[in-house]
Amino acid sequence: MTNTFATNQDGCHHQRTPTIPFARTSRHKPRRWPLALRFIKGAIHGAIIVPVLLHAAFAALIVALDHNVKDLGLPASIIPSLSIVVFRNQTSYNRFWDGRNYLTVIITSVRNLTRSFLANSHRSSLADRVGTDRIIRILIAILYATKNHLRAGWGAEIIPGTAINPSTGNATLTPEYSDLLPRGLYGCDDRGLGLVLQLTFFIEQYIKKGTDNGWFHAPQASQMQVQLNSMVDAYGKMETIRLTPIPVAHLIHQKQVLALFGGILPFALVDQMDYWAIPVVVLVMFTLYGIDAIASQLEDPFGYDRADIKTDFIVEDIRSEISVLLEEWKKAGEHGYEMFVGRRQGAGGGDRGQIDRADHANGPP
Repeated sequence: MTNTFATNQDGCHHQRTPTIPFARTSRHKPRRWPLALRFIKGAIHGAIIVPVLLHAAFAALIVALDHNVKDLGLPASIIPSLSIVVFRNQTSYNRFWDGRNYLTVIITSVRNLTRSFLANSHRSSLADRVGTDRIIRILIAILYATKNHLRAGWGAEIIPGTAINPSTGNATLTPEYSDLLPRGLYGCDDRGLGLVLQLTFFIEQYIKKGTDNGWFHAPQASQMQVQLNSMVDAYGKMETIRLTPIPVAHLIHQKQVLALFGGILPFALVDQMDYWAIPVVVLVMFTLYGIDAIASQLEDPFGYDRADIKTDFIVEDIRSEISVLLEEWKKAGEHGYEMFVGRRQGAGGGDRGQIDRADHANGPP
């Protein structure tokens, strides 16, 4: 399905219907206001209004003292360098971009492994198809586990559908992927083992079982191992981004330099600009504090801020995609069709229902 637009009588676009793939991740409506005119929703202004107003008040004080008491003007050459602010902004965006790319690596590995597992178990026995259904669900669960791990949402496997709040230690209900975890799974979070790495062992064991049973030939199994290793590698790099903040000494010095620059700027402008020094100081500090606040959000791109990666929506979209593949694979197994070929409306039952009932009754094979 392509993007479609609803138009009024004048032909102006008002609403966009997103494509079905990435339906949650894509924007659901166009922007009604130019970004330059937005000051609340999605903007950073609320976080910087206080320091900007304080610098404006200080600039007004300096201008008043310069007029009524004594000349307070200083040479403009004493303004310190601003390279430290630019450095933090660039570093923070690199962390954001790298985090998104590593998430894509995990998603790509899940897609590739799903394709390989489903395509090579198309005509296997019922018991083996139950195992394949189970392993595909574990692949989807890895996406949720990665997201929650990066947000310190540990403990989902202790009580299916719950996670441990790191601040209170109490269980919080998160039923988004409780039906994907293997039955009887016990967690090792309290011993330092994350759920993501724990679930990869099931994938490794399935590849080994498929190789022993002749489902995959050796080169194919090797490629699957590469995909699994790439997934774990990307997961480790995302952990690095999450657990390695900008050094506190750098942050302290940057805040001090920024405040110092805002404090000296009125002295450097008052002689040449007189009262115009006040709005100029406001404009400059608005720009610099805005850059600093945006950088602060981008340093941890896996959270819940509007500027963060849309991890929740991305994972839900990929779950929908993989679920369709799994459903089509089950349908193809009913009558021996190829996947996506020979689909009949209203087809149901058959092996697909047997797989679901066997998985529900027997748990993991």
